[in-house]
Amino acid sequence: MIRKAEKGDIPTIETLLGQILALHHAGRPDLFRARGSKYSPEALERIIDAMETPVFVYELDGQVVGYIMCQEQQARGDALQPVRTLYIDDLCVETQVQGKGIGRQLFQFAMAYAKANGFYNVTLHAWQCNPSAMAFYEAMGLQTQYTCLEWIVNQ
Repeated sequence: MIRKAEKGDIPTIETLLGQILALHHAGRPDLFRARGSKYSPEALERIIDAMETPVFVYELDGQVVGYIMCQEQQARGDALQPVRTLYIDDLCVETQVQGKGIGRQLFQFAMAYAKANGFYNVTLHAWQCNPSAMAFYEAMGLQTQYTCLEWIVNQ
């Protein structure tokens, strides 16, 4: 079952954020620390409460086992069309239940939410050090919008 996140879901979301951090740290320890949190419990509470940052969770047998965290964005500037974008900030499924279609259902739920709420597009960032995420998003039909390149100065 997919539902809007509630404040009581914050400890589980924090655990899942830790799984994402571990994955990113393994792939890019030069950028991601081994410990820490992307959001404090207080920040997660504000995110969950705000209309412009919808968070949805997936419950399996009464336990939250995944979430998708979204942000409403609006293009700004004279050269840009004023499109509304639903940006996927995070999508995570508990390691033990991955491969059961939960991520697909969460992503499809966010796409339906975007369509029902008049968004122009859905975007996200995926790290090259996470090839399973890249393959998942390609399987969901996402296409590259632009590429961010880097050169590490002090190697």
